[in-house]
Amino acid sequence: MQPIVIPDSEFELTAMRAQGAGGQNVNKVSSAVHLRFDIRASSLDEAHKARLLALRDARVSSEGVLIIKAQRHRSQLLNRQDAIERLHAWVNQVARPPAVRHATRPTLASRKRRLEGKTRRGHIKAMRGKIAAE
Repeated sequence: MQPIVIPDSEFELTAMRAQGAGGQNVNKVSSAVHLRFDIRASSLDEAHKARLLALRDARVSSEGVLIIKAQRHRSQLLNRQDAIERLHAWVNQVARPPAVRHATRPTLASRKRRLEGKTRRGHIKAMRGKIAAE
């Protein structure tokens, strides 16, 4: 299956200051990147959009906008590439529709094993009663 590639015009990248440790550089350089991708306004087909929105991902807002924050690297360029790669990986995870489950019946042997297990368990429980004095 061909991987889905999203055009650059469909997502918005914004540079911002990264959180966490970074020494003297942390307050001066905007190295973290926010990627915003509007699922509903994208060029993906409706089936893909529905599967993406059904994922219940915390990064997807109630308006259907995916927000990815990339701050793994110290370089803004590497963070931009990381955010775009994560977006493509996220979209491609639903590229293949889920397999249709066909209902099957339990085999005769599995039904027998189940009933034997129930009988054995019932016998164990029956033996827990008080011993009758004769």
